[in-house]
Amino acid sequence: MNARAKAWIGSGIFLLLAPGIVAGVVPYLLTGWRGADWGRAGLAISVIAAVLILSGVVFLLQAFVRFAADGLGTPAPVAPTEHLVMTGVYRWVRNPMYLAVWSIILGQGLLFASVPLLVYLLAAATAMVLFVKLYEEPTLERKYGDEYREYRQQVPGWLPRRPRN
Repeated sequence: MNARAKAWIGSGIFLLLAPGIVAGVVPYLLTGWRGADWGRAGLAISVIAAVLILSGVVFLLQAFVRFAADGLGTPAPVAPTEHLVMTGVYRWVRNPMYLAVWSIILGQGLLFASVPLLVYLLAAATAMVLFVKLYEEPTLERKYGDEYREYRQQVPGWLPRRPRN
């Protein structure tokens, strides 16, 4: 099997296992995916929740595609990319997968009016930021050196912005 096929298959499996569990299975276990009665504000909150969930899914899938197509690898630490991924949503922010997962969970928290899900979001976000700071960033700097250092200077880690060029 060639590297491109391995990247696509590995990324698909990792998508199901990591974000699938973090943003799908756990929220289901916490909420049963039962809607909330928001009264008169229900439609507006449902629309906001849907936008958060759908935009999170779109950005998450786009980020995974970039890993397989451009990086020739997966987001999984056991099967990393061959190339630093700096295209697509990675031109706007260095951590779009985490932000997308947060958006999906936040949308579900609103949709299901779930305080436990919002507490879970805070815990998951804290764990993700620590993972990025303690593992991902040092690993990427060791692997890609100056290329990653320049990318870090040009692209924000957590607050997306338009590319400069």
